[in-house]
Amino acid sequence: MAYLIAKKQDGKSYYYLAESARVNGKPRIVSQRYLGSAEEVAARLAEAGPGEPDRSHHLAFGDLAAAWSVIERLGVVGIVDDVVRRRRSDASASVGTYFALMIANRVVAPRSKLAFAQWWATTAGERWVTLDRSALDHRRFFDAMDAISIDELVEIERRIVARAVEVFGIDCSGLVLDMTNFATYIDSANERAPIAQRGHAKQKRTDLRLVGLGLVVSVDGGIPLVSHAYAGNRPDVTQFGLMVEELARRFKELAGETAELTLVFDAGQDSEANQAKIADSALHFVGSLPPSDHPELLAVPPERYQLVDEAAFGSLTAFETRKTALGAQYRLIVTHSQNLHDKQSRGFAQTVAKATRQLTEIQARLQRGRTRKGRDALEAEIAAVLSPRWCERVITWSLTGEHPASLRLEFALDEGALSDLEEEIFGKRVLFTDQDHWPIARVVGAYRSQSGVEADFRQMKDPKVVSFSPMFHWTDQKIRVHVAYCVIALAVSRLMVREARRAGMVMSVRELLSALAGIQETVLLYQAERGRPRARRMLTEMDSTQTQLYQLFGLDAYAPRR
Repeated sequence: MAYLIAKKQDGKSYYYLAESARVNGKPRIVSQRYLGSAEEVAARLAEAGPGEPDRSHHLAFGDLAAAWSVIERLGVVGIVDDVVRRRRSDASASVGTYFALMIANRVVAPRSKLAFAQWWATTAGERWVTLDRSALDHRRFFDAMDAISIDELVEIERRIVARAVEVFGIDCSGLVLDMTNFATYIDSANERAPIAQRGHAKQKRTDLRLVGLGLVVSVDGGIPLVSHAYAGNRPDVTQFGLMVEELARRFKELAGETAELTLVFDAGQDSEANQAKIADSALHFVGSLPPSDHPELLAVPPERYQLVDEAAFGSLTAFETRKTALGAQYRLIVTHSQNLHDKQSRGFAQTVAKATRQLTEIQARLQRGRTRKGRDALEAEIAAVLSPRWCERVITWSLTGEHPASLRLEFALDEGALSDLEEEIFGKRVLFTDQDHWPIARVVGAYRSQSGVEADFRQMKDPKVVSFSPMFHWTDQKIRVHVAYCVIALAVSRLMVREARRAGMVMSVRELLSALAGIQETVLLYQAERGRPRARRMLTEMDSTQTQLYQLFGLDAYAPRR
């Protein structure tokens, strides 16, 4: 609530514009702007103007305001507060408010809780989120995180996802599941974070403990709909069933009027147990099988392949059949992509070149007689060189001699075997599905939609915006809360991109946030003869794209008022 107050000094009245709000249940003045004496106010109203400003500064506005507009449309604060239903008696803000602030920070400028207050002071956010300075202390954020249990995190995500589907009209008929992990800097001796374990590091940081994350995202916009955090040493395939069960529980909420949900996943999730989970649920699926497990399909002559859809997939060809796989009979579609074929050929050529160099070095060493390795040790070394996939198939070798000084190596590239390998395997995928009535083009399109979740994982590994890192938490519960608001921040950013695309602006998350960040708030400060300087706020000039985004996200509701 805003109102005018007058203060007398030396018998003269000076006027202020004050704003009040309830803090800890009590009405308090939360902001106060000096307007000047009656003469100065009259001069300004007469458009005489306050004169030249003494100084100015800029506040971040557009990106934060747009993210906050989506957060408010999702009802994050109300949902979290309704689920948690408790707060510390000395808390300066509700748990939902802190949760929303953490989401906004992740979207715009990811940083630690310790650095939050410093960042917040550089934004215009204090105008629409009224908090005492002490409320932004990092310990208050930790108190709010402590108030949320693991079960409550699941319920919070369920409600926010249901709200997103309802408010933004997300099509849930196509879903994609994938998993990744994130490196942390948690000390090896820390026993309070069992979720952080060493495992197969997808970021190649084998020296660090990992946190696994599975996501189910919509094909429509790549919006996260289900998330699952798990210990970094657990294989992805073991987590698939848990995610399918949670997705099935949310089926009615997510599906709405949709007749069916189709889940897409890759061969890394294949197992008979996982396939049984799918069969027991109301979900349909499109997946893939390792081509090497089906040599008879790879041996089918090129004449069987037919062009799929030249307009959509170029020269992609395919044929279909039925076969028992993972415990049941399914429709199988074998595709051949010349683009994939060429990429695999180039990649394998580099692998063969590396193996050839290593074998040449071993050969030269033996010819010089500079080795003490026996035959068994040398054969093990050569086997290691040829261990990359398919190398043993195309490189022939022989080792003669019995004693180290007499051992000699001969090797050659079998061009015929290389040609057979290319024709048999390169460029081929084996897809399987229970969607028996879909045309092949639709099955292929569904499988290729996995790029959406892959893009989400890449976004979460972007250190600048919508990032999982930095994560300065060392306990299991806080790590899970951190994962939860990072996933919701990803949903917010994807919804923003989706809204922009629907308005005809095709932009990446970075491009969108960069354009919005260009809309800043300028604060002009006018120093009177005495007292505090008067402040006048306005937005910077916008280009056509920024003007369109300003209107799209309703930023006028957050803009400064004169």
